Amino acid sequence: MINFPSSYQQALIASSEASKVIIEFYEKGFSSELKSDGSPVTEADLASSKVIHRYLKETQIPILGEESAHPDFAIRKNWTKNWCVDPLDGTKEFIKKNGEFVVCIALIENNRSIFGVIASPTENKIVFGGEGVGAYTCSFSDIHSENKWTKLTPKEQKNNPLIVIGSRSYHTPASKEFMEELNSNNSNVSFSQKGSAMKFFDLALGTADIYPRFAPTMEWDIAAGHAILRELGGEVFDMYLKTPLVYNKEDLLNPHFIAKTKPML
Repeated sequence: MINFPSSYQQALIASSEASKVIIEFYEKGFSSELKSDGSPVTEADLASSKVIHRYLKETQIPILGEESAHPDFAIRKNWTKNWCVDPLDGTKEFIKKNGEFVVCIALIENNRSIFGVIASPTENKIVFGGEGVGAYTCSFSDIHSENKWTKLTPKEQKNNPLIVIGSRSYHTPASKEFMEELNSNNSNVSFSQKGSAMKFFDLALGTADIYPRFAPTMEWDIAAGHAILRELGGEVFDMYLKTPLVYNKEDLLNPHFIAKTKPML
């Protein structure tokens, strides 16, 4: 029997139910608009956010989400725990209809991501895990059946060739320089692209080794994947300070970072 807190089970249910709503919009059509920061938001983002809030509010833990109001830092800095939610990560991919979008839910405790859920509506798959509970994957229909969860184990060897996974929608000169330097130090390197936090699926399943990010991301984009990856022996580092990312900061923007699996540390 897995020591799985009820609040974690609520996060699994929330991600599954939100995914159902997202798929309905994905199949029947949706409207979209640009937010003040220039990023797109769709009806599916907002509907998913409502579903997730409905389930997570039962845990009585504060919620910080992309599509919800953000309390002032004067309030947030006193939180010892909070949910960090992206109700539809990969909205650009959702609009392109390439299937590479997910629901991300993480639990933050004292600025550290301790549990994460990443759900893929199109693949009917959830990857989840965190400190003290392990890391797993299952289908939406099996979230209540622990005996049907597939336990993930830390990868012990790098892939050959080494697999670097990057964004499908964001490319920068810094990322090109990173790849050139990596190629100069490794004789065999492969690069793949994937949208949204689905890149953490590959890191968790061991089908990718490194995820460098030189473009803007917010805490809710990374927190869930960070918790899962750390439980599998990996880590997400500030690209320049070389320290693990922290959460519920005054500025919710992440620094440039690099996510590494256990063999890369």
